[in-house]
Amino acid sequence: MTGQRFTLTFGGLLLAMLLASLDQTIVATALPTIVGDLGGLDHLSWVVTAYLLGATVSMPLWGRAGDHFGRKRLFQAAILIFLAGSALSGAAGSLGQLIAFRALQGLGAGGLMTLAMAIVGDIVEPRERGRYQGYIQMVFVAASVAGPLLGGVLADQVSWRWVFYVNLPIGAAALVLIAVALDLPAQRSSGRIDVPGAALLAAALSCLLLVVTWGGRELAWSSAELLGLAAAAVVLLAAFVAQERRAGDPILPLRVLADPVVSHAFSHGFRDDHTERLAAYWAEVLGGPTTYSQTMGDESHVVRLHTGNGPHDEMDARAVDCFAAALDDAGPP
Repeated sequence: MTGQRFTLTFGGLLLAMLLASLDQTIVATALPTIVGDLGGLDHLSWVVTAYLLGATVSMPLWGRAGDHFGRKRLFQAAILIFLAGSALSGAAGSLGQLIAFRALQGLGAGGLMTLAMAIVGDIVEPRERGRYQGYIQMVFVAASVAGPLLGGVLADQVSWRWVFYVNLPIGAAALVLIAVALDLPAQRSSGRIDVPGAALLAAALSCLLLVVTWGGRELAWSSAELLGLAAAAVVLLAAFVAQERRAGDPILPLRVLADPVVSHAFSHGFRDDHTERLAAYWAEVLGGPTTYSQTMGDESHVVRLHTGNGPHDEMDARAVDCFAAALDDAGPP
């Protein structure tokens, strides 16, 4: 794919990624206004947590379903689900409704983030993928800066409901661009989706997300509830590994994790992410100097630079993209 068609397609992908990334940050500054209107202060954190849960648990399934049924239609479906969640969130009449609709929105966001990266792998040559995924990373950076500001302005000057309604024109533009410009061959794999593996991974990541979200905030780190969630995460991850070992078409081929490029990428991604958090802890809690530096990295981007010798290596790399993105969402907010 070259020329104008490629430009329009990539523009649609960037708009879709903007939707998913913006909603991770735009809501935060509108939360006081939301709780003032809808009430439910005790459950306010679930407005954010429900979105992250929906995105985290759905990412691996979106990725593997894209391999089986084709990515264009699934990507369009993800956009529609996200827009439906946005419209319903803006019209919510209670905090409980808002939390439920945010979970629906998160399910769509999981597809947007996962399938956008996979589509880049379909339309961009391997040697160019790092550059184009860098453009996608720039969207995340822009959303992290502009999101809180835009959320505050909309909540103060218009209505907090427009924090969600603003997604509708952006999503509509992305949907039109993808429908008109993206041309991927229809595909349908003969294999079966590893549903038990996807369910185990989703449950494990959900427990992990709840541990890092509630720990030290709503529950003490030593509380029985939090320890139970942590234990459940470990057990579910062990069951997931066992399932993947015997699955004919695993959701995440374990042999990929043994690749030195992948293990090196994960270790750097973990280090970079937690270096940033430790620096914040050093400055805000311990009162140390705020001058520090770090190397920004993204584990999935490094993995995408490693190309295999055949179609299975390419599919496995996309599986690692999904898993890496899910692990990133499962980190502390």
